Amino acid sequence: MSITVYVPGDSAALALGADEVVAALTAEATKLGSGFRIVRNGSRGLFWLEPLVEVVTDHGRIAYGPVTAADIPGLFAANFLTGGNHPLHLGNIEVFPYLARQQRVTLRRTGVIDPRSLGDYQAHGGGKGLDLARNLAPADIVRMVTDSGLRGRGGAAFPTGIKWKTVLDASTTQKYIVCNADEGDSGTFSDRMQMEGDPCCLFEGMAIAGLAAGANKGYIYVRSEYPHAIATLNAALEAAGDWLGEFRIEVRKAAGAYVCGEETAMLESIEGKRGIVRSKPPLPAISGLFGQPTVINNVITFASVPDILAQGASFYREMGVGRSRGTLPFQLAGNIKYGGLVEVPFGLTLRELLYDFGGGSRSGRPLRAVQVGGPLGAYLPESQFDTVLDYEAFAAVGAVLGHGGIVAFDDTVDMAKQARYAMKFCALESCGKCTPCRIGSTRGVEIIDRISAGQIDQIELLRDLCDTMTHGSMCAMGSMTPYPVLSSLNHFPEDFQ
Repeated sequence: MSITVYVPGDSAALALGADEVVAALTAEATKLGSGFRIVRNGSRGLFWLEPLVEVVTDHGRIAYGPVTAADIPGLFAANFLTGGNHPLHLGNIEVFPYLARQQRVTLRRTGVIDPRSLGDYQAHGGGKGLDLARNLAPADIVRMVTDSGLRGRGGAAFPTGIKWKTVLDASTTQKYIVCNADEGDSGTFSDRMQMEGDPCCLFEGMAIAGLAAGANKGYIYVRSEYPHAIATLNAALEAAGDWLGEFRIEVRKAAGAYVCGEETAMLESIEGKRGIVRSKPPLPAISGLFGQPTVINNVITFASVPDILAQGASFYREMGVGRSRGTLPFQLAGNIKYGGLVEVPFGLTLRELLYDFGGGSRSGRPLRAVQVGGPLGAYLPESQFDTVLDYEAFAAVGAVLGHGGIVAFDDTVDMAKQARYAMKFCALESCGKCTPCRIGSTRGVEIIDRISAGQIDQIELLRDLCDTMTHGSMCAMGSMTPYPVLSSLNHFPEDFQ
C-alpha cells in the first residue's frame, strides 16, 4: 500500500514555505529511493504550526509541524513516513486539543481532503444533501433551510430561508445564485479556507439554492487578492464535470475594491460596471443581477446548506443559542498566541475564544481591546470579553459579530490611532455615491487629528459626525464606520486626552 503525505496548498501555508517543503520532500525521497504520494490539501487552520505535514499511518494521520525545508532530512531519518518520533511530532492530528475542542461542521473536510477531487469529497460525506434536494419540491428545501435557523454568515445575519423564499416566489423565468466571496475584512479568512480546502461543498450549497429558488446559473465573486482560491475553484469545477446537473457556476475575479463586498456594488461589478452601491429598494431578491431575482449569500452560508439537507434542519438548529443557531467559524488574528480557525456553536464567550483557544496575546502582555467583525466592527474592552458569541448579545453592547473575524490588541495599542484608521479606511474605500460616507470620513480624519493635537472640544463634533454617517449613509460602509470610532471613544477615552 502506497504512503500518502499531506502538505497544504493553502495560501497561509504557502506564505510560510509549504512549496519549499514539498520540493525538499521530493528531492530527499528521490535521493533515498523512497516512494510516497503527496496530496496538497487545505489548511486545518492551526496557523502557528504551518506548514503542517501529515502522514497517513495505521494509527491515523500523524502530523509534524511547523516544518521547514531544512527539517526534511531529519524527518526521513526519524522514519516519519511510519509516524516516527521527532521534535516536530504532534501525534494524531484528529485528537490535537485545538481541533478536538471544536465542533467542525461546515469546515470539517477542510484540511482533510484533496480539494480538487470530487471523489474524495464524496468519500467524506459530500453530495448527500444535493442528492436529497433533487427529490424535494423547492418549497420543501426552503422550509428545511428556514427551520434550521441558518442566518447569513456574511455579516448582516439575515435569515437565509426568508431570502430564498422571496426569490422562489418571484414570477420570472431567469433567476441567479450569487456567492459573495469578496472576503475583504481584516482578520477574516474562513471563506478563503473553504474555497481552497473544500470547494465542492460551496458548489453543492449553491446548486441546492438553485433547486430551491428555480435558478440554473450561479456566480462566485472572489476577492482579487485570492489567486490560489480562484485557481482551486476552477480546477475543482472542471473535475466535477456534470455533477451539478443543469446548474452552471462561473468564477468571477473581483474588482479589488472593498466596497464591492457590499452586495449591490458586487452585482454592478459582475455586470461589468463600476462597483457603486445601488439604492434599495428594490432588494436584490426582487431585482438583482441583470435585473432578475437573485439569491446572494457568502461562502460559509452556502457551505452550511449541504449538511442541513443531509442531516435535517433539527440537526443544525440544536446547536447554538437564542436566534443564533448552528456553528460559526471564528477567525483569530492580530496579537494572539495561537491564531487560526475555530469552528464552534454559538454560545461560547469571547474570553473563552481568546484564551482557551487563542492562548492570550502573543506578546505576553494583557489583551486590552478586541475588534470583532472586520475593520468596521466595534472594539470591545476587557470588561466585555465575557459577552456571549451571539448576534443579539453583541448588538446589545453596540457591537457586531459580522463574519466572525477577531483581531486582538495588547495594552500597547493607541485607540485614538485605531479610530483614525477606521475613518481613513472609509475615506479610501468609499464608492463615493453618498455624501455622509464620502465627505464624512474625510472630515472624520481631520477631526481626530485635531483631537490628537489637543483640541478636546472636537470630541462632541466627532460624535455628531458619526451620528450623521450612521443614519445618512446608503450602505454599511458609511453607517458602520462609526462603530470602531465610537467604541474607541466610549471605552478608551484616555487615549483621546
